[in-house]
Amino acid sequence: MHPGVEMGVELRRRNIKKAINIVLAALMVFAIGACEEKKSQVGSTSTSNDADKSATEKIVKIGNQVWMSENLNDASKGGKCYENKPENCEKYGRLYTWEEAMKSCPSGWNLPNNAEWQTLVDFAGGDGIAAKKLKAKKGWNDYDGKSGNGADYFGFSALPGGIGSPFGKFFNVGNYGYWWSSSSESNSNNACFRGIHYDDYFALGGETDKTALFSVRCVKD
Repeated sequence: MHPGVEMGVELRRRNIKKAINIVLAALMVFAIGACEEKKSQVGSTSTSNDADKSATEKIVKIGNQVWMSENLNDASKGGKCYENKPENCEKYGRLYTWEEAMKSCPSGWNLPNNAEWQTLVDFAGGDGIAAKKLKAKKGWNDYDGKSGNGADYFGFSALPGGIGSPFGKFFNVGNYGYWWSSSSESNSNNACFRGIHYDDYFALGGETDKTALFSVRCVKD
């Protein structure tokens, strides 16, 4: 990457993380920071049942990985609908705490760790352009007169499910999509995530409090 472009990408990434930090700090429970792969641990899986079977009906192969092609919407695993409205679960999937997310994936699947997320991002072209290729073709809000929708090259169909707090507050549906990673420091209140915004094309990473409510995507073991 050209040095000037690389500097612009890094500056954009820092500005995005700063913006997220402001939103999450307002909830008085979140702290964002860099997530390193040394903090990784593999997500757990649950016993197969009818809900597990229905959750794995929509899948897509991207490179050497097999992913669910929609956000998880399994009430048996916990989680909440955005603003507690069932129609938001139908459109965007449920929002889960990290502890719920770690137990949410069906048998044979797992909550992706940082390395698995990065494999997806790299296959989709890297941090600078992956988000556009992974976003759904509709469902994203416009920004500054431009469409926030993506190209959905691979059928991943990322949707902006927004953020939930443990206090019953919800933010930014249609604007932001955040997905949990299984990577976390042991004995830490924080866990890692990946996020995509409507106003940029960065599949950024960071870490935040495990009580936040984010979307879940599972990857095949």
